[in-house]
Amino acid sequence: MKREINFRIKQLRLENKLTQKQLAKEINSAQSVISNWETEKSQPSVAALIKLADVFDVSINYLVGFSDERKIAKK
Repeated sequence: MKREINFRIKQLRLENKLTQKQLAKEINSAQSVISNWETEKSQPSVAALIKLADVFDVSINYLVGFSDERKIAKK
């Protein structure tokens, strides 16, 4: 699961054509934090996962690798 989070954060950032600095600004963080996530040196907190899911418009389950569905199914 750890590697999936790191991979998906970078993948989504690149798909959205954001630099690490731009993503950091979007979630009110530092570029070094994004770098550490992407290089598996650290993991995002629950609060950061919520912000990332909001920025990328994906589910937290997708970010952490529990699902391959990017969005939560609407009922």
